[in-house]
Amino acid sequence: MPYLIPESPHHTRYEVKKSQFTGYAAPASSREQAMDFLAALRQQYPDARHHCWAYLLGPPAAPVSVAMNDDGEPSGTAGKPILNVLQHNNVGDVVIVVVRYFGGIKLGAGGLVRAYSAAAQMTLESLPTRQLVKQTTLKVETDFRHEQFVRHYVEQHQGDILQTHYQQHVVIELSLPDESIDELFSLAGSMGFTVRSD
Repeated sequence: MPYLIPESPHHTRYEVKKSQFTGYAAPASSREQAMDFLAALRQQYPDARHHCWAYLLGPPAAPVSVAMNDDGEPSGTAGKPILNVLQHNNVGDVVIVVVRYFGGIKLGAGGLVRAYSAAAQMTLESLPTRQLVKQTTLKVETDFRHEQFVRHYVEQHQGDILQTHYQQHVVIELSLPDESIDELFSLAGSMGFTVRSD
């Protein structure tokens, strides 16, 4: 099932009763990536009162892993509302950190839940995303005269050239969206180069 992933890091600011809630979202395909993003924000805003976060790895409908943290806010008032927003949108492989600067007026548990939810929702709604396309790694062995054709085909179909080895033939390791693979195999047959998936 295709789903959306963040295209680039993004942030929005939300203010309530002089407290500032800045939501930061970024791509994260592993716990390490999510924790690195959190660590960078802690370093950037060491004076903030709280750095509350949640992440969702894999497809939103059936995540591989989820986690959250209230970072000193009353239990269940920050990490859970952020995670709740993540679980009700079609965006996966994502981390959201809400950085809070306290404005001097207590919001109460209900107020905190609403503020963290709103900050996460605003950030996610305006987050630039792209469709995650399943890709497969292939090896193409071709003579030199078809190398440019193969490179052009991969570029046209939003694939990636991973590496190229030059021997008697050119061996190109590439990744290609699954829906473009059959066509490459049939072109290989008619043009005389070989494609294999290891």
